[in-house]
Amino acid sequence: MDGKPRATGAVRPGGRTARTRAAVLAAAQDELEAGGYAGLTLEKVAERSGVHLATLYRRWRTVEGLVVDLLGELGKTEIPIPDTGSFRDDLRALALEIAALYRQPRARALVEGVVAAAVRSPEASTAWATVIAERNRLASRIVDRAVGRGELPPGADGIAIISAVGAPLYYRLLVARGPVDDEVAERAAAAAHAAALGGAFTPGYSPGPP
Repeated sequence: MDGKPRATGAVRPGGRTARTRAAVLAAAQDELEAGGYAGLTLEKVAERSGVHLATLYRRWRTVEGLVVDLLGELGKTEIPIPDTGSFRDDLRALALEIAALYRQPRARALVEGVVAAAVRSPEASTAWATVIAERNRLASRIVDRAVGRGELPPGADGIAIISAVGAPLYYRLLVARGPVDDEVAERAAAAAHAAALGGAFTPGYSPGPP
């Protein structure tokens, strides 16, 4: 053994340790859905999971540690990247996929919990930023393909365009606290598409006079 401490929630794959972790994370997700981040406690997770409270304190230490581990699992899930052959349709399909995801109570509760945890925990903040950055990077293939088809000029900033699609959805979810419906998704995609075609995400862009 090298004597180095493992990261919060880190476990060896397989066996009793993996089963314990799976039970705890499932219980934490259930508690987030039932009572939100404000109601999440290690005591409630221990009771729901059947895992001794001392184990939770030893392995995850805090509620924020649990949420970071949950987010790590979310980050492992692959998201389908639309490839319709059309830049407009790809953005629309992506926005609708995001909206559909966050209409699911479990997904919405997890994101709300992660953002709340990020306010208190630098580890949670970093984990959330990492997941979002990776998902934006993967989805930016949509922009790369659009450039390749000649729909956008070379140099179009794929990360910025994908961020522009997601931003109104996250605003609705986390700030306005409204439904993340297909209407807001359609508008987000249309706005990002129009801005991209107008050169707003291309180097050297200069808006016209007010």
